[in-house]
Amino acid sequence: MDTFQVMAKPIGPVCNLCCEYCFYRHKVKKFSREHDWKMDRKTLEVYVRAYIESQPNGVPVTFVWQGGEPTLRGLDFFEDAVELQKKYQRPGQEIANAFQTNAVLVDSEWARFFKENHFLVGVSVDGPGAIHDHYRKDAAGHGSFDKVMRGVDHLRTYGVEHNALVCVTDISIEDPLLIYSFISKAFDFIQFIPVVQKTDFVSQAPFIKHGRGQKKPKNDSSSATSWSVNADGWGHFLNTVFDEWLRHDVGRIFVQIFDETLAHTMGYPGGLCMFDKTCGRAMALEHNGDLYACDHFVYPEYWLGNIKDRELKAMALSGSQIAFGRDKFRRLPGQCRRCEYLGLCGGGCPRNRFIKTKNKEEGLNYLCQGYQAYFSHTARAMQYMAGEIMQQRPASNVMQAAEPLIS
Repeated sequence: MDTFQVMAKPIGPVCNLCCEYCFYRHKVKKFSREHDWKMDRKTLEVYVRAYIESQPNGVPVTFVWQGGEPTLRGLDFFEDAVELQKKYQRPGQEIANAFQTNAVLVDSEWARFFKENHFLVGVSVDGPGAIHDHYRKDAAGHGSFDKVMRGVDHLRTYGVEHNALVCVTDISIEDPLLIYSFISKAFDFIQFIPVVQKTDFVSQAPFIKHGRGQKKPKNDSSSATSWSVNADGWGHFLNTVFDEWLRHDVGRIFVQIFDETLAHTMGYPGGLCMFDKTCGRAMALEHNGDLYACDHFVYPEYWLGNIKDRELKAMALSGSQIAFGRDKFRRLPGQCRRCEYLGLCGGGCPRNRFIKTKNKEEGLNYLCQGYQAYFSHTARAMQYMAGEIMQQRPASNVMQAAEPLIS
């Protein structure tokens, strides 16, 4: 089935925070200072119509809104988007909206809109105040934690469905349980996102403060910034959180990577392109209608065209985009092809495959060692949960057998 997803950026890379590890803000350098980053009404309508028309009958259509910070585009823009969705919606077609935000500008008006229109809101929050504020600051250098949590309070007050997008950095690995304890008290669904950036990315992006980036990285590769989580740290973080989750929270707290691993263990496809054999089904749409191969590959060589000039579906299913997705597997080094965890890992996201294997092959995932530690550590528990589900029993039964499985 020819389905695909688009992540739309109605305000481009413009944001009201200056997070040190942000990989997208340097996109502002593509245009002059006077450039208007706002997606206009015409582009919005072309996009909404084309995206709805491109999806097969009977398949839910999910609009994903990202940034930068999408709330900067204004509430009226998203009110227009919802009206346009209703205008072009086919009979019986299900339409949903997912909105990723730092929550700084979320107030009662935004929360009411999200609730009334059934938006799923993903909130970027890295942990308790000291951890969150370490990298997630505003332009004046002030931490954003208090403002973020006020936004979360508005979402709770209005009963908006929301989850946590937690970036894991070099400092996160110092106390995984502190982060998990805080996040799991405030959110039922958690997505842990490893921050990995090559140092040459930083050198090409002068807007980033280089203070920490000039330090020697804490791992054996000189290719990553100091705020990047290293492979051993990533594995330690996941395993520490997994053990706590396995003991107390299965069936109550949902952690995306744990759900993905369980699905793959059972032979089912997951929802994360980074763990699939191929990718290329999640593209990025810039404010001006330009479509790119992926959110992490918004560069000229990955430009597919503009939705005002070319049919969206034709670009999404073009030969170049299909080749982009297949390269994920075709460019795997031999070490990955022989790995027992390839079916769970898929080689990881191509943007992180920039170190060499033991045999000096190019293209190994920077986090490979961490993922191997995680898949090895969780294997028995995953098999146990898979067995319970296959017997039509709840996976949460694993908590009764947790200690032997993680020892």
